[in-house]
Amino acid sequence: MSAPSLQKPRDRTWSARAESLAPFLAMEVLERAAELERDGISVAHLELGEPEFAPPPAANRAVSQALARDDTNYTDSRGRLELREAIATDLGRRFAGVSVDPGRVLVTQGTSSAMTLVFACLVEPGDEVILPTPHYPCYPNFVRFCGGEPVFVETEAADGWHIDPDRVRAAITPRTKAIVVGSPANPTGAVQPRAVMEAVAELGPTLVSDEIYDGLVYDGAATTSALTLGDDAFVLDGFSKRYAMTGFRLGWVVAPESAARRLQILQQNLFISASSFVQAAGVAALAEGAEMSASLLDACASRRRLLVDGLRALGFGIERDPEGAFYVLADARAFGEDSRALAFALLEEAHVGCTPGIDFGEAAEGRLRFCYALAQETIETALERMAPFLEARRGRGGAAP
Repeated sequence: MSAPSLQKPRDRTWSARAESLAPFLAMEVLERAAELERDGISVAHLELGEPEFAPPPAANRAVSQALARDDTNYTDSRGRLELREAIATDLGRRFAGVSVDPGRVLVTQGTSSAMTLVFACLVEPGDEVILPTPHYPCYPNFVRFCGGEPVFVETEAADGWHIDPDRVRAAITPRTKAIVVGSPANPTGAVQPRAVMEAVAELGPTLVSDEIYDGLVYDGAATTSALTLGDDAFVLDGFSKRYAMTGFRLGWVVAPESAARRLQILQQNLFISASSFVQAAGVAALAEGAEMSASLLDACASRRRLLVDGLRALGFGIERDPEGAFYVLADARAFGEDSRALAFALLEEAHVGCTPGIDFGEAAEGRLRFCYALAQETIETALERMAPFLEARRGRGGAAP
């Protein structure tokens, strides 16, 4: 047996790019919850944007059939032509008057890969990207990873978290490269009115429109795709939300024609292609998943009412019902100002998973985000478990135990 090495471990420094990224707290909550579950503790999961519903049966069958015929090879880096054509057809069906050339569609491993490619294509070191906030936690990290600087423009709960184009205009500088809009939005559920989308698109910087929650809207709200405003925006979408296919990791970006080749080259180098058998599931979902998607929307509408009413009864502040997506961003300051500490206390003591508001930027501190695309039993269990915990916190004026 060789003698142990006497060499001391080297002190390492990591790249500024890696060090600039903050943890994704929704995943931190999920991973801690998994540890509790391995110890036999039941956790009510409301922390992730993951529908607690089965994907379209046709999508599952398509994966099984693809694997059975050994369809496991690389595909065209842009995605199978059959899938890109199906996506273009689906967009034309959802948005009247829109005609998308499949050559502008790039299939990706979820919308996270799409964002990586888009910001890698757009952002030079020192460039600025405007982000209305509260915002999806990973937006600023994608920008920073590419050497850019996120610039935050606050939205207000009292205004339904709608974007004020004048605030965006005031934030634009000669270094502004892009403006990111998510509608319906994570975490607020805001659906931006068409007039807002038009005003933002006309400001000059490239519009990056995250439309992953399109179609998940309530009370007569209507989404406006950037595809209806011209051909210069990057439009992100995918299968995770409408079709409850989060683990399939399948998304796409519709790019301006001038950027399509550059995105293709980036995809070739960074990701090669989305999984071949998963792409088969995407074709099947678009062809046969409409009934499942409609059922998911109906369920979310009723679960939204259940969760919003339940949270208000527990003492959370919810200024307006969310218009879209499937989240409630609730004011939790009656129980504590530190949203991270409160969320982890809820997990450890009440065994309920939720996401700290600080994950969505300083504008959401003091709030907690809850998902309602869940089984009714999951929501009812969470509300029941939180009640005694929150009552005790309120009795201490929100002080930590």
